[in-house]
Amino acid sequence: MTDSLPRCIAPGALALGVAVSVTPCPAQESPWLRPAAQLIGVVTRADPIPGGGELTEARIVQPLVMLHAGAFTHLRFLATVNLEGATVPDGELVPGAWGEGFNDRRHPHTYAHELMLSGIDLLGSLDGGVRLAVAVGKGFAPFGSDDPMSRPPLRYPVNHHLAQILERALIMAGIRAGPVVLEAGVFNGDEPERPDQWPNMDRFGDSWSARITVLPVSGGEVSLSRARVHSPEHRPGAGTDAWKWHAAVRLARRLLGQDLYALAEWAETEEADGFFVFRSWLVEAAWRSGGHRPYYRFEQTDRPEDMRTLDLFRSQRPHLENSILGTTRFTIHTLGYQYDWRALAPDLFVSPFVEGTVGSARNIDGGILTPAILYGTDNVGSISAGLRIRWRLEGHRMGRYGNLLDEGMPHDH
Repeated sequence: MTDSLPRCIAPGALALGVAVSVTPCPAQESPWLRPAAQLIGVVTRADPIPGGGELTEARIVQPLVMLHAGAFTHLRFLATVNLEGATVPDGELVPGAWGEGFNDRRHPHTYAHELMLSGIDLLGSLDGGVRLAVAVGKGFAPFGSDDPMSRPPLRYPVNHHLAQILERALIMAGIRAGPVVLEAGVFNGDEPERPDQWPNMDRFGDSWSARITVLPVSGGEVSLSRARVHSPEHRPGAGTDAWKWHAAVRLARRLLGQDLYALAEWAETEEADGFFVFRSWLVEAAWRSGGHRPYYRFEQTDRPEDMRTLDLFRSQRPHLENSILGTTRFTIHTLGYQYDWRALAPDLFVSPFVEGTVGSARNIDGGILTPAILYGTDNVGSISAGLRIRWRLEGHRMGRYGNLLDEGMPHDH
């Protein structure tokens, strides 16, 4: 499934506050705009947390405003503003999560989550059935699977930084011939360290990625990605390179009159010339019948244990490979249920949900920072309940730019 074609909205109608719904317009010459938005209110109880014990928090997570725009047939613009820096500046409570200096909390994303300008089908009818696209801006490198924000579970998987490369200054190109899509891009290796931080442009081009996707059946995808990311966790660039692999099979289509979504992925990251190797296996699925949507995820992922600060949820930055004090393998099951209620307007959904996670964490390399030291136990778990409010987010897949995939069933909104 790819980005759904926008419903065209006349700029004059927007100025008057009048919503005008017309048919999709892939070849429209006049400019169009399509806004969208989301926020989630959630209460989460996690047991254990670093230092032992349990913790319950109520937060607003994933608050975002999005704008799709197009003009001149071949031009597309995407802006996604993420406000987590204001609502969860200290991160979201997610046992096992890590990245950008956070542990057992999902880091807040940067305010400018995506700012991408794309040229689509640049040669038009001149290249027959081949489609050529280029994109430039800040966004997701062409690597791995969709950002977890656009997938059914609320909980981000432990493998977020193994299976995606996000929020980079990016130039990419893609081409599609028949059922085969090839994308490649160059970007800066450094990860953000805080929500208001921009990519280090002195490092632009020091990293690259490529992804090939095959579309064997309608709604089905098989992909393989490769990347070299220079010094991702040391902003000045003195850290080691991360060499990354990712493979996935994805399905999003109608089955027996209902909506089925499924993803199976494998990811591997090597650092310090293979001295550290982190692997992940993940399978998730969702079934939507009317407003009802149960979902499930199984994940087994290795997490590097960095040197912590006095706040045990945080790691020291800048990070160097000699501060990795162990590797923890999380084996976890997440089960959830959401009811989608269409409220007031056709594109507005209010969806209550409940979600639970249980599993284990164990040291696999004899490192000195073990789950027994961190948590006082090898068992991990959490339970969350809340309300997801979203407007016009159907079909958006973060990290897929250039309209190179087929249209399909929006699997999660």
